[in-house]
Amino acid sequence: MSRMGRPKAELVLSDDEREQLLRWARRRKSSQALALRCRIVLECATGAANTVVADRLGVSEPTVGKWRSRFVEHRLDGLCDDARPGRPATVSAEQVEDVIVATLESTPANATHWSRAKMAERTGLSKSTIGRIWKAFGLQPHRADGFKLSNDPLFVEKVYDIVGLYLNPPESAVVLSVDEKSQVQALSRSQPALPMMPGMPEKRTHDYLRHGTTSLFAAMNVADGTVIASTHRRHRATEFKKFLAKIDAHVPADLDVHVVCDNYGTHKHPTVNTWLAKHPRFHMHFTPTYSSWINQVERLFAEVTRDLLQRSDHRSVQALEKDLRTWVTAWNENPKPFIWTKTAEQILDSLGRLLQRTNGAGH
Repeated sequence: MSRMGRPKAELVLSDDEREQLLRWARRRKSSQALALRCRIVLECATGAANTVVADRLGVSEPTVGKWRSRFVEHRLDGLCDDARPGRPATVSAEQVEDVIVATLESTPANATHWSRAKMAERTGLSKSTIGRIWKAFGLQPHRADGFKLSNDPLFVEKVYDIVGLYLNPPESAVVLSVDEKSQVQALSRSQPALPMMPGMPEKRTHDYLRHGTTSLFAAMNVADGTVIASTHRRHRATEFKKFLAKIDAHVPADLDVHVVCDNYGTHKHPTVNTWLAKHPRFHMHFTPTYSSWINQVERLFAEVTRDLLQRSDHRSVQALEKDLRTWVTAWNENPKPFIWTKTAEQILDSLGRLLQRTNGAGH
């Protein structure tokens, strides 16, 4: 006789409950945790088994069982988090919702974003209470991150191409992530820095003198992290061709060279194309537009900036270039490759979820 599993709780929605769940699930700026719980309940209401719902929504089966049971027992109130021990809450759910909705869907007069003080003045709650509500819902109105989605019509193909090189590099070949860190300024502070002391950070003047600029050309071997680098005062196709020639001289002649680089005009200049035609072992792979994150050498430039340039004090371009060369030499003594882990499918799925959230999927 086959063993019967524990029967799942029957879940039937009223029209009002279904309407409320759909509103919470589809609202662009709902708490993501609440939206997921609503979707679980809506799927369960179709009569689907917990395993099926879990597979559809990409969550665990115990998670589905938990929110099914909570809803059956407590209805809509069951989708809220459990009350924590301690003194009873003095802020009502309506007040919390008002704070969250106002934070996400409005701005204060004469300001671009809410502060704790402005929200406290609006709601009558204390600034510390506003801070706790924001923390509980993961809201940080004072922060803003930048982004720009690629409009490249070949975005998918290029992602598969470049990620394929990272995860499954071709045999008898080297994969180089190439770019230029242009307009690196030689800056000298107007006054000497005050050294760090116990209880006091290093102090530097905000003003400085400019002594010229240079560009750092870098090609990072994605397999072992070693770097081929040059510095040039100008940033033209001529300089890029010279850098390609340097790469050609450094890479053993029996290896093909796969170059990952962005769409900057110098990389596609006729001068460069002519040189490439004469060096057939070079294969160019261009990143999608607005997608510098896929070019691993950008991580190397971040290291250069943090280690050397952020607090640099150079009184000539020559001194700056010398320090850049010294930094690259030290890096190559103990290179650190950046291990790429995400497949093209994972990247595209992640971008798809971002677009669903920002575009208000369900409306």
